[in-house]
Amino acid sequence: MNFDVGSTAFMLIATSLVMLMTPGLAFFYGGLVGRKSVLTIMMQSFVSLGITTILWYTIGFSLCFSGDIGGIIGNLDLAFLRGVTINDAHSATNNIPLLVFIAYQMMFAVITPALITGAFADRIKFKAYLIFEVLWLLIVYFPFVHMIWGGGILAQWGVLDYAGGIVVHATAGMAALASVFFVGKRKSTKTEPHSVPLIAIGTALLWFGWYGFNAGSELQVDGVTAAAFLNTDIAASFASITWLIIEWKVTGKPRFIGFLTGAVAGLATITPAAGYVGQGTAAIIGITAGVICFLAVEFKNKKGWDDALDVWGVHGVGGITGVIMLALLGNVAVNPAGANGLFYGGTNFFLVEVGAVLFAAVYGFVISYIILKIIDKFVPVRIDPNDEAEIDEVVHGETAYLI
Repeated sequence: MNFDVGSTAFMLIATSLVMLMTPGLAFFYGGLVGRKSVLTIMMQSFVSLGITTILWYTIGFSLCFSGDIGGIIGNLDLAFLRGVTINDAHSATNNIPLLVFIAYQMMFAVITPALITGAFADRIKFKAYLIFEVLWLLIVYFPFVHMIWGGGILAQWGVLDYAGGIVVHATAGMAALASVFFVGKRKSTKTEPHSVPLIAIGTALLWFGWYGFNAGSELQVDGVTAAAFLNTDIAASFASITWLIIEWKVTGKPRFIGFLTGAVAGLATITPAAGYVGQGTAAIIGITAGVICFLAVEFKNKKGWDDALDVWGVHGVGGITGVIMLALLGNVAVNPAGANGLFYGGTNFFLVEVGAVLFAAVYGFVISYIILKIIDKFVPVRIDPNDEAEIDEVVHGETAYLI
């Protein structure tokens, strides 16, 4: 098979960039928590590289992209990548190796459950988290990958999700909210971020990796790839400045953490639309993300929900907002493989898109809560509240800092 060398090389780089996002997330979350819980939150991200890779290789890829059972899930024909060779192409049009596509999608699967961990920082037992991660991937993530990207029922209805607004951010964000309600508040919620430089490093790695996340989702190198790349930066930039201005107005101070959080919100919000909209629309999406996600975090604070690292407000609300913006502003003039949003006459697309993201949000919340409840019957999910202040030492027998 004569693979397209340029697209193959690009996709290998994009895959590496998406892989880098998981350590980036670990640094981002690690800086946001207190000194005594840095290792716990970082371990929850890093361990997904191992656990999810094993699950993806054994059955995950097959359940997502092999066959079809009721439009909901795939089959096990490609379990353990049975029958896949180095000469197999992903498709006749892209002409990249199937192995590259398998690796690329695996990196999406790795980071998605790791996103959830910021919501229950300082409170969950490691064993319970490992069980939750496996069950969540099997029952929530894999079905949505199949339904949207694997040719399942939502794809058949015309639902689009360029790089994961529904599949990744809406499901993980709502799972995060479910975990907050199930696990309950921390004994002390006064913990301040212990390292702004770590947060900045994490944001930089996430921002950098997001180019692979969004531009790589074209699965080849063309004009749409470039548009998705540029849209990613535009949305993140507009969102970060919007958040900075709003928080500056509210608090009287231009806060660095607010700027960084706004950037992540913009990245999450542009994700479902990155390859389906123009640059002007990307700017509008970024501004919208900065406003809506800031208000979501403020609403969460007023309600007293202990979403420790604002996973719901940034990723959940951001992902849902991005899908709705795509449903409104999608334009086939940018990408003929996309769809026209409501503003361009796409009434049916608007309805199926909004319906799909609402379904994903409800499903992600309810099923995640049920999973936690079942796990708690066999393995206590929450650590002893008295151990929260020393969770690194209690759970892992290690500490991040000697002094």
